[in-house]
Amino acid sequence: MNDFMSLALVQANLALKNGEIPVGAVIVDPIEKVVLASSGNRVISDSDPTAHAEILVIRETAKVLGSYKLEGLDIYVTLEPCAMCASAISISRLRKLVFGAYDPKTGAVDHGPKIFSQKTTHHKPEVIGGVRERESSVYLRDFFRLMRS
Repeated sequence: MNDFMSLALVQANLALKNGEIPVGAVIVDPIEKVVLASSGNRVISDSDPTAHAEILVIRETAKVLGSYKLEGLDIYVTLEPCAMCASAISISRLRKLVFGAYDPKTGAVDHGPKIFSQKTTHHKPEVIGGVRERESSVYLRDFFRLMRS
């Protein structure tokens, strides 16, 4: 699990270096232990408000597999997903969500709308939060400190 989160952290660091909010994500096949897609946020560089790391890896994996159903696959992300990303994780039927830092302000898994707890949510992945939380938080603190200076 930590190896895959390490790859998500690398993507978050690359996003930070590109002036993006440092969030990284990877989608993996847990049986084959292979990464199918990895990305950091590209909202600013792509001029696309939906270019969150989670959305980008879901799109890439669906394209590679030729299906929107990503059953049996896991997503690792450095920050608790927002409502858009949590909904996409549900719709794509990812098996497991592992995330780093909790996000009390815009998170939608353990905070806010708690997407996976809603009666209308058809697919609820297994969720593990707080994995390498401190490391994930450091990138975010650095980014927002740079923004304020």
